[in-house]
Amino acid sequence: MKILVTGGCGYVGSVLVPDLLLQGHQIEVVDTQWFGNYLPANPNLKLTRKPVSLIDVDDVKDKDVIIHLANIANDPSVDLNPVLSWEVNALHTNQLLELCKRYSSISCFIYASSGSVYGVKSEEKVTEDLELVPISVYNKTKMVAERICSSYEEFFSVYNVRPATVCGISPRMRFDVVVNMFVLQAFKNKKITVLGGDQIRPNIHIKDMSSVYSHLLTCSPISGSYNAGFENLLVSEIAKMVANKFEVEIEVKPSNDPRSYRQDSTKLLATGFTPRFKTIDAINQIGDALQSGDIEDNARWHTVTWMKQTKSELVC
Repeated sequence: MKILVTGGCGYVGSVLVPDLLLQGHQIEVVDTQWFGNYLPANPNLKLTRKPVSLIDVDDVKDKDVIIHLANIANDPSVDLNPVLSWEVNALHTNQLLELCKRYSSISCFIYASSGSVYGVKSEEKVTEDLELVPISVYNKTKMVAERICSSYEEFFSVYNVRPATVCGISPRMRFDVVVNMFVLQAFKNKKITVLGGDQIRPNIHIKDMSSVYSHLLTCSPISGSYNAGFENLLVSEIAKMVANKFEVEIEVKPSNDPRSYRQDSTKLLATGFTPRFKTIDAINQIGDALQSGDIEDNARWHTVTWMKQTKSELVC
């Protein structure tokens, strides 16, 4: 297949694109490369450095599939510039879909949404048919983008993927997501600081996240939204798993964020998808890589920190 991956140099994209290349696909990546480019050179990979707002007819016209990862991600990043975030996450998604409708013959459009679109839910099983009640600007941009994507289902298959919090190693690493952050704290500080701890967070290993996108290419389920999260864990449970590996103490502090998120991914599992990794695998892999020196802390691996340092470099 000929696949366009927007945001393919990001945390998930830097794992997904090599996986797609190994499967024999021809890939074009469009990315601002704000956090750098860690994709391997490959004759079946074309890399274009530009923002998603400048994607044009030539980028989409010969493609079979679009995997749309490009976005301003997570609440703190979006809060730095809410207007820009609305433009990137919603407006430019709409522009991309219009290009696909008019000038391409794609079979499916896969959108990387977020499990946070549900807002706060009390249900034990948060399934795709529940009402979306987003509570932050970031959540709202993702919900609106989902609605935009779904409005194009008459032209091609549309899959709104709602990932849990992704964890694990990527060439474009992130240390600002809970599992990865705790591992780095344990390694550097010899202590883990937990705010609250009673909050529930759904998790998905980055290799499984990559496999979800690949799976949708081959199984071709009906258009719609699909949760992608397989372990709903207390934040305190995650901290204990990390602490056990590094033999460090856990410091608990009060939190003003009592929100809990759960996900039920039965719908995705019913399509034949099977996760292969667990949160503990991510903890062990990151911990081992830090201890061996294969990965190191870097300002680029902290999204908000890097955005503040380099905000003048990005035009979306």
